[in-house]
Amino acid sequence: MRRTLAWSLLCCSVLVPPALAQDKSAPVKVTVTDKTFDVGAGMFAYTEYELSGEPLAESLGLDLDVLQPDQADKPTPFDFAAGIDTYEYSEEAMYAVNYASRLGPHLVNGPVNAARGGTMADLGKRVIALAGAVGFSPDELQQNLYPLTFPFAAGSPEYGQTVDVSKVGSDTVDALTHDGKEKTLQTVVPAYYRDFKTLAWKTDDGPKVFTPVAAGGEMLKDVMWSQDFLGGMHVKSSGEEVGDVEDMKLDQDGKHALGVSAADGMNGMLLTEITWDKLRMLRDRFAYDGKSLGATVSPTYDASQPVWFPNKVDVTLAQKNGVNAVGDLKVADGGSSLRDAWMMLWPLGEMYGYSDQRTANGNQNKAFLAVFDGEPFPAAPEANRGTDRAKYVVADDPFSLTETLSNMVFQNLDKLHFDKDAGTFVDAWSGGRKGKTVTSFDAAYAIVALDIYERALDALPVGYASATSGKPLDTDQGKRAKALIKAEADFIVSKLVGKDGLVADSYDIGAGASDQHSLGTQFAAIRGLSAAFVSTGDETYRTAARSIYDAVETHMFDEALGIFSPNPGKDFSVTPWTAGAVDGGLRELLQTLHNKEGESDPHLTLANLTQRYTTWFHAVGRGMQLSEWLGDTGEHMVEGDESGDVNDNGIKRPDMAGGRFGTAPVMAAKVEVSAAK
Repeated sequence: MRRTLAWSLLCCSVLVPPALAQDKSAPVKVTVTDKTFDVGAGMFAYTEYELSGEPLAESLGLDLDVLQPDQADKPTPFDFAAGIDTYEYSEEAMYAVNYASRLGPHLVNGPVNAARGGTMADLGKRVIALAGAVGFSPDELQQNLYPLTFPFAAGSPEYGQTVDVSKVGSDTVDALTHDGKEKTLQTVVPAYYRDFKTLAWKTDDGPKVFTPVAAGGEMLKDVMWSQDFLGGMHVKSSGEEVGDVEDMKLDQDGKHALGVSAADGMNGMLLTEITWDKLRMLRDRFAYDGKSLGATVSPTYDASQPVWFPNKVDVTLAQKNGVNAVGDLKVADGGSSLRDAWMMLWPLGEMYGYSDQRTANGNQNKAFLAVFDGEPFPAAPEANRGTDRAKYVVADDPFSLTETLSNMVFQNLDKLHFDKDAGTFVDAWSGGRKGKTVTSFDAAYAIVALDIYERALDALPVGYASATSGKPLDTDQGKRAKALIKAEADFIVSKLVGKDGLVADSYDIGAGASDQHSLGTQFAAIRGLSAAFVSTGDETYRTAARSIYDAVETHMFDEALGIFSPNPGKDFSVTPWTAGAVDGGLRELLQTLHNKEGESDPHLTLANLTQRYTTWFHAVGRGMQLSEWLGDTGEHMVEGDESGDVNDNGIKRPDMAGGRFGTAPVMAAKVEVSAAK
C-alpha cells in the first residue's frame, strides 16, 4: 500500500561490529493470551515503532538505499528490524484499522462530509479531488475502502467472512528468508490486496465505546504518517521527489503535485481528511462539561470552567448511506484521566505543527502550507493566523480546530491534572477534584506530549524532526509547557527513582512511592527524561535517564533469554504499552543517551543498544504481531504454499493467521513471554 521501494538501513561497522550484528537471542516463547486489538495502546506502540524505523536510521546517519524486504536480516538483523519490520508493521496496522476494519462510523457520515451534502456521491467527489491534488489516479485506489471518522476502543481483529484469495495477478521474487534460505518465489496477488470488501473485522453485539485514548492514538498514527507522506512534492511526469520545497505554490504550475509521491500523497490526503473529520467530531459531539456532551469549546477556552473529553462514552451505531453512523451517545465514565490528556495532546501537537499557518512561523514546511492553502484543505481565517488567542474566531478548518482543541487539552492538563503543591501530574480528575495517585508511566509520557506541543506552539519542527532545534516564538503558553516539563522531570528524578536505581510504578501523594517496578515504567521514564533533556538542555535529566538504563541492565535483563524481563527467570506479560515504551526508550538511548566522547559505560555503547533492540524485537515484537501484510515485509502468497509464512519469520499472512477466516495485521493486546521448552 505504501510505495514499493528497496528501502534500506545499513548500519555502518563503526557502530555495530560484525560480531554483534547477528541475532543472538536465546529461544523465547511468546504466547498470545489476548488477541483483541486495543486501539489506543496499539497505535501508541506503533507510533513508537514508526519513529524507531526510518527516522531512527537516518538520525544515526545510516544509508537507506540497501534494504530490500525480500532480503531478510540484510545487511544485519538490526538494520532489517528497524528499517523494514517496525516501520512497516506500524503502517500496515494503521491501514487495517482506518480502511478495512469497519470498527467505527464511516467517514461519509461525519460532519465534514455532511457539510457537502452527506452522501456517498459527495464523498466520492471529494476523494477524486484529493487524488487530483497529488496526481494519483482514483482508479488505482483499493476498492471498498471503509474510512473511519474514529475507531472504537477495541475490537477483534479476526475477519468476519471468507477472505477473497482468488488470483488477480502474479510475479516472480528472488528472496532470502529469515532462516537463511534463498528462494525464487512464484507469488500470487490475491483479490483482497486490491479489494478490501472481505477484510472487515468480526463484529458482535457488545458495546461500542469511544475513548479519548483510542481516538487520540489513531489520530497520532494518522498525523505522523500524513507529515511523512505530504512533507514534499513530486514531478507529475516522472514521479521524482522534490524534498525541499521553496515555493508553497509549486503544485499550481501544472508540473508538480503534492506528496512525496502520488501513492504516498494519496494516503496522506485520506489520512488528513480522516483527521479533519475527527477534529470536528471531537469538538462538536464529545466535549463534556459534566452535564452533557456537545459542550461549547471556544478559541478562548478557560479551564476555570472546564470542558473535557470524558474517559468513556457508549456509542449506539446507526445506519446511514448503507454504512455505520454515530447514533446515540451516553457518558459511561465522565471523569478525566492523565492518559486521556497526554494521548490527545501529543497528536494535537503534531497536527498543530503540520497545519500551522501563523504568519509568525517562519520555519513552516512550504509543502505543508500548500496542503492547507484552500485547496485541497481549507485555510485558516486571517484572524487565526496571528499569535494573540484573544483575537481568534470560531472556524471549522483543520488548523483552527486543532488550535482550539489543543488549547483546551493543554489547559486541562495544567489545571485539572497538575498538583502544584506536590509538583506532579496526577492520574484522575472527577467531580471538580484532583486525585492523589501518580502513575509514573503516564507522568513520563505527559512530558513527551508537552514537548511536542511546546515545539509546535513555538514554531519548532515536530514529527520526525522533533529532536532538532531552531529559533522559537517563545509564546507564554510554550513557556508554561516547559515549566511543566521541568517540574515533572524533577519529580521523577527526586521522588520516583529508588535506591536500586529503578523507577516506581506509582506514587501516592501523602504515602510515597510504591514498591512495584515494571519494565514499561523504566523505559517510559527514560523516554520522558530524554525529552526533558532535549527540551531544556538540563544534563541532570540525561544523566538520570542513563542511570535508569544501567539499573535496567542490572536488575531487568534475563541472561538466559537474552532479553529484558521485569523478573529475570520468571514468565512475564507484555502489553502494547510496554512494547511501545521499550521501543521508544531504546530509540532515545540510541539517539540521545548513548555514550558520547569521554563516556565509557559498557551498557550504553551503540553496539550493546542495537543488540538489545534487535533481540527484543525479534522475540517480543514479532511475537505480538498477529499477521503481516503482503510485500512490504517480505511476506507473499505463493502458489502451493500451505505455511502462510514464506519468509520464515513466524508471522503468517492475514488470510492464514488464525481465527475462522484469518486475522488483520495488528498486534495482540497481551502476550505471555517464557523460555521455550
